[in-house]
Amino acid sequence: MKGKIFVITGPSGVGKGTIVKEILKKVQNLYLSISATTREKREGEEEGVHYFFKTKDQFKKMIDSDEFLEWAEFAGDCYGTPKFPVNNYLSCGKDVLLEIELQGAKQIKEKCPDSILIFLAPPTFEALEERLIKRQTESIDKVKIRLTKAKQEMKEVKLFHYLVVNDKLNEAIDNVQGIIVAERCKIDNCV
Repeated sequence: MKGKIFVITGPSGVGKGTIVKEILKKVQNLYLSISATTREKREGEEEGVHYFFKTKDQFKKMIDSDEFLEWAEFAGDCYGTPKFPVNNYLSCGKDVLLEIELQGAKQIKEKCPDSILIFLAPPTFEALEERLIKRQTESIDKVKIRLTKAKQEMKEVKLFHYLVVNDKLNEAIDNVQGIIVAERCKIDNCV
């Protein structure tokens, strides 16, 4: 049986990375797709663990060679999901989890219509703003860009199969885990 693609999307600062980290501890036979990016490496991030860090020229060559399932430009940096590892895991019957931006999720929905799309939302816009400022990983100008983008992203929640509000972290983790388990148990998966 071929694996499934699970996509987790939501505004920057909503807790996607934290939830994904916990899901990977709790759910077996689930592979996290590592994205490529042109953004600068943040403190504590490792090549091939958090991202594949690429120059803009390297990234463009990958686009030109059709090496991405999806890619998007966001806040001046590019992000993309390399095809090869995802397709390899799917063909081996393993499910793949993609933690990507809205633009990429739309591309996945179009190219991989059987994928399961989960939108992770903050309890309030103010809570999201507070989270972005507190993490102190970007300039105020970049935070403002992310907040403007977040308002646009929140308007597109109906494109997704599931909505999970990250108000209480453990509850949000349980909800995402429940979605994955339920999707794996669908009758059409066995036919």
